[in-house]
Amino acid sequence: MASFNCSASDLTPLLGSSTANASALANFLCSRFDTIANRLSDTTYAIDNTYLLFSAYLVFAMQLGFAMLCAGSVRAKNTMNIMLTNVLDAAAGGLSYYLFGFAFAFGSPSNGFIGRHFFGLRDYPVPTGDYSFFLYQWAFAIAAAGITSGSIAERTQFVAYLIYSSFLTGFVYPVVSHWFWSSDGWASPTRPDNLLFGSGAIDFAGSGVVHMVGGIAGLWGALIEGPRIGRFDRSGRSVALRGHSASLVVLGSFLLWFGWYGFNPGSFLTIVKSYDSGGSYYGQWSAIGRTAVTTTLAGSTAALTTLFSKRLLVGHWNVLDVCNGLLGGFAAITSGCSVVEPWAAIVCGFVAAWVLIGCNKLAEKLKYDDPLEAAQLHGGCGAWGLLFTGLFATTRYVEEVYPGKAGRPYGLFMGGGGKLLAAQIVQIVVVSGWVTATMGPLFYVLHKLKLLRISRDDEVAGMDMTRHGGFAYAYRDEDDQSTGPSFKMGKQTLEAELNSMVEASNAHRS
Repeated sequence: MASFNCSASDLTPLLGSSTANASALANFLCSRFDTIANRLSDTTYAIDNTYLLFSAYLVFAMQLGFAMLCAGSVRAKNTMNIMLTNVLDAAAGGLSYYLFGFAFAFGSPSNGFIGRHFFGLRDYPVPTGDYSFFLYQWAFAIAAAGITSGSIAERTQFVAYLIYSSFLTGFVYPVVSHWFWSSDGWASPTRPDNLLFGSGAIDFAGSGVVHMVGGIAGLWGALIEGPRIGRFDRSGRSVALRGHSASLVVLGSFLLWFGWYGFNPGSFLTIVKSYDSGGSYYGQWSAIGRTAVTTTLAGSTAALTTLFSKRLLVGHWNVLDVCNGLLGGFAAITSGCSVVEPWAAIVCGFVAAWVLIGCNKLAEKLKYDDPLEAAQLHGGCGAWGLLFTGLFATTRYVEEVYPGKAGRPYGLFMGGGGKLLAAQIVQIVVVSGWVTATMGPLFYVLHKLKLLRISRDDEVAGMDMTRHGGFAYAYRDEDDQSTGPSFKMGKQTLEAELNSMVEASNAHRS
């Protein structure tokens, strides 16, 4: 906040009165200045926290989007199972992040590897963070777990979801977020000194921290489990096991799109802040608006690129592919959304669509089965997003979003050299290595203990009936009274009459 001084000489020309009166008025105003300043500070704090809470609600709404997307992408016989796992991600993730995750991520002061304060929110809030910040970060943590659940859908035991979800949100994800988002993190761009390559890795809203973590965790889970029964025939050819509801997929995609406006613009954390650009002042709300625009353009471009590309490749328009392309564009722009120009977001979305198509082709050749293409979409497009930031970040926006260090490296293609790109590559490598070293062994141990994959009979019958006591949809053919005994007798009578008519017609022709 700016510093103000009360002076009788400054007030005299305004009052047009004696110096004594001016001095008395000056003393009166100055005595109440602290009260006014405190009220302004409280108002700023309230506005910023309201903005952050609203953003947290938007990010949490993405869980509904994940649930609808997952439900539509699996077969009807596994709908209740995948919906339950999405609820579990939020619930189990809430407790594990409260007890351990938040402390490992933001428990400052700490070392560069892991936080060590605020377990169970003890001694929290602090001057640098309040409960709204915890809620926002929890919403991010459960988003990473939701990504993983899609990769291993339709064949995973329920107990495995409980174990991996708690471990991912309570330890694996928080450590990564500490590295890149905490001011103590060894690769954080907000670290006060010893920045990685003089820059730190810029992952503004989590292309690597959230999307790569969830995607790579899902990759190892799906690899260790193996493909679903029937996904590849005996000759190794791919067989499409289509989801049961395109409507739910589209609904989920739109909900995720909506939630992404809390995911990316909300990552500014505050809104009442001014920027000084060559003597002209404008608010952080302008940067927030620009971030929403880049997010929109990247997703839209990826959706259209996927639409026409798949039309050329397979010969028809496929709404499911378009929805995945849309989400791939969003996952990619999440890293650099705040530090690139809107036109660059179009480049990001265009390339993201082809990254997703290429990853899907590779997965098919390797006989890798991911019902939601989660590893390809979030892992592949997330990695591209980090590289994109290292190529297209502009100096003006980098210095606005990460102030305090003059001459900070920026995008290679924008004239900023290769240091930022090098930091982004380091992030891709260490995130891949960390998640592999933690989640890979976890899934392997679960597999060896026979806690990972359900039995063949259960998988064929569907987990809703064998594991959850009934199907997600109450209305099924066997529940329809019109298919009862009276209906079947009427159907048999009709079939007999039709057969008689056919026989009579044949006799007449002969």
